[in-house]
Amino acid sequence: MWSLLGLLTVLQNILPTQLLSSLHSFYESVQDFLTPYAYFDVPEFNGYCAVDLNDLYRHVNLYLNSLHSAAASCRRLTLSRSKSSNRISYSVAPNHTVHDSFDGHRLSWTHHVETVQDSLDEKRSFTLKLPKRRRLALLGPYLDHVTARAQEFERVSRERRLFTNNGHGSYESGWSSVPFRHPSTFETLALEPELKNQLVDDLTAFADGKEFYQKIGRAWKRGYLLYGPPGSGKSSLIAAMANFLCYDVYDLELSKVADNSELRALLIQTTNRSIIVIEDIDCSIDLTGDRLTKTRRSSSSSMAKKARSAGDHGEENGRVTLSGLLNFTDGLWSCCGEERVIIFTTNHRHTVDPALLRCGRMDVHVSLGTCGVHAFKQLVKNYLGVDSHMLFDVAESCLRAGGSLTPAQIGEILLRNRRDADVALKAVVSAMQAKILGSDVEAEGDEVAKSPERAGGSPENWEGWPEKIGGKKLRKEKSCSGNWESKVKFLVRLRSLTKSESGRRGV
Repeated sequence: MWSLLGLLTVLQNILPTQLLSSLHSFYESVQDFLTPYAYFDVPEFNGYCAVDLNDLYRHVNLYLNSLHSAAASCRRLTLSRSKSSNRISYSVAPNHTVHDSFDGHRLSWTHHVETVQDSLDEKRSFTLKLPKRRRLALLGPYLDHVTARAQEFERVSRERRLFTNNGHGSYESGWSSVPFRHPSTFETLALEPELKNQLVDDLTAFADGKEFYQKIGRAWKRGYLLYGPPGSGKSSLIAAMANFLCYDVYDLELSKVADNSELRALLIQTTNRSIIVIEDIDCSIDLTGDRLTKTRRSSSSSMAKKARSAGDHGEENGRVTLSGLLNFTDGLWSCCGEERVIIFTTNHRHTVDPALLRCGRMDVHVSLGTCGVHAFKQLVKNYLGVDSHMLFDVAESCLRAGGSLTPAQIGEILLRNRRDADVALKAVVSAMQAKILGSDVEAEGDEVAKSPERAGGSPENWEGWPEKIGGKKLRKEKSCSGNWESKVKFLVRLRSLTKSESGRRGV
């Protein structure tokens, strides 16, 4: 062995460089001919200047990080964790190999790291090893698989951000952001199962519908209108949607937007796979409901003139107009990105201009009101960790009798009494009983004086409200005394049931 090494050293010093290069090339050719595998290099940078980052190298790194089998098959891994994340990520250590399988064939990735001569820089690359006979049939589909898996892993594992506009949308950056760490999910959301399943199915179909949207020639976006009384869970539903889709959230404050041009600039600066939220669309700025007011006050000819003059005046004064908001949601500028969800929230759906609510802008209308039976039990499970309780039947009777409360009201009662499940549920039942006793009085007061909330947000979709608010005052006055007596008897029965059940448990 030593003699052979000495001979090779002598030959290397004696033989010309060109001849040595030819011999080395011949040796590699013989080796490539005899080996049953093909090798493909994926460098970190493209070209000789090493300036442009190779996106495929990043995808391979993410792909290997997503493989659970890679951690078991590789002898050495490099572990890391960022300050803003609790997730531990790993990468293949230099000059180590990870094995993979695809379409019944065994493949491997080797991570090469070489130090550049006379420099502190390092040259990194991955080498893919696959069967030579199947290389043409395997290479394309396998790399597509690697890219798709890497993008999905990046979407799920990356830190999500919550953005808000800072009033400088026309400049370099109109958004400021903080980490988005809202804990709301569809598993903890207080919604009826049917509505929850419909939302999950719709969001899943949207996220997986890239090819479908391209086939039908439609921008890959989806609009949701969330409406209901305060405390019905609109913001929690938005957070659950963002966590389910793993999207960033852009909270757009229209009062900070100067004009339509700045609104378009803010839209351009949003990223793909994001949710754009405009909360309380009817209260943000004075632009909704203008068409209805003008229709009532003027004829068709005068209305057209006033609309043109109003539009010109609005643009001159520099404000966001209804036309600008319509183009923002469904105009040409709305297709400047992909996989976007636009959400409007309001307490009063009837005050929002109908042009904003049509299909293509707000595709799905979600009515959120007071808690039903399943939503109430979900809240109790979240706050108290209780799946069943003797007071559930009493609370269910109260819900059927019109004593339902919003998730925020029930959640606050449970939060204050979370140390004792019995006390918490008794407090919730007492609040429901109080709601039943005061329902007629509150409804009449809302009709006469207060009621912006109940008379407003599309009561036909809120359970139990058409009987309370509907313009049938004459019939209600005739049956008022009978309803009052029946509800008092119902409450007496409920209290007796509660006392008897408490006596059984010794409470």
